[in-house]
Amino acid sequence: MLIDEVTINIKAGNGGSGSASLRRTAQTSKGGPDGGNGGIGGNVYAIGVSDITALSQFQFKKEIRAENAISGGRNNLYGRNGVHTIIKVPLGTQIIDIKTLDFIEITDMTTQVLLATGGKGGLGNNALKTALNQTPTVVEQGATGELKRMRFILRLIADIGLVGLPNAGKSSLLSVLTNANPKIANYPFTTLEPNLGVFNKLVIADIPGLIEGASKGKGLGIKFLKHIEKTKIILHCIDASIEDPISAYHTVRQELLRYNSSISEKKEMILLTKIDLATKEKIERLKNNLAIFTDTVLTVSIYEESSLKKLKEHISKTLQEN
Repeated sequence: MLIDEVTINIKAGNGGSGSASLRRTAQTSKGGPDGGNGGIGGNVYAIGVSDITALSQFQFKKEIRAENAISGGRNNLYGRNGVHTIIKVPLGTQIIDIKTLDFIEITDMTTQVLLATGGKGGLGNNALKTALNQTPTVVEQGATGELKRMRFILRLIADIGLVGLPNAGKSSLLSVLTNANPKIANYPFTTLEPNLGVFNKLVIADIPGLIEGASKGKGLGIKFLKHIEKTKIILHCIDASIEDPISAYHTVRQELLRYNSSISEKKEMILLTKIDLATKEKIERLKNNLAIFTDTVLTVSIYEESSLKKLKEHISKTLQEN
């Protein structure tokens, strides 16, 4: 099961306290202060990875902590800083601070994004001595590291999003266009989570089948509709062999727009699938009827290599133009 939303506590490390120490040696029984400063607590960072399942690490682990720093010691020894913690999250993850609602999005695999800052180390008595107080015995305590409650929401970053009613042929198409191996069967809701595939360096996301009312929480759609927001092109798959393909188009399109009206600004291509199961007359009629909704209506059968070749060429050309 794909985990694409989690809420966890992020705790940076506490700073180490300063040391209250007076120098004592065989030659000096009452030396001056030599207490060292405490170290700085570890930070918590996030970094992007290509693994879309990376949020599954938080399914049962609800708190991430960085290491606390070590307190200062005698002989002006400074405490060791706490080790930073770096958590790996999928590219496209939005991280929201629940208290402030500030957010940041993870868009690359090289930038470490600071989530929580470790506490400062306290000063030891050597650093606190003054002209009026040459032997202070009170020191600073280490500061507490930041504690934040944060929500991680994954929105897949894909060039193309395959959408359509359940059993519209999306998973089969993904498998022949790319090296993906989604579960395929002749019944609705075979796909229970998004699948990704790549061809010609283009990422294709197979979004689980939508049904009427998906934007209000029916079926599986509401859980995965967010994954369509990042795609450059929507490839709307419609089974050419069903009784009312036009109604199927309207059902899915309306659910997409109810969820996010800005989806209307995305390039949409309609793809009639399973054309080997429909007559040529029906296919031509559907192409004409669907042409009023988009300037691109394509046809494909996974059993016709020529139709797959034309589809690949058209997708590549369209993405180069957009």
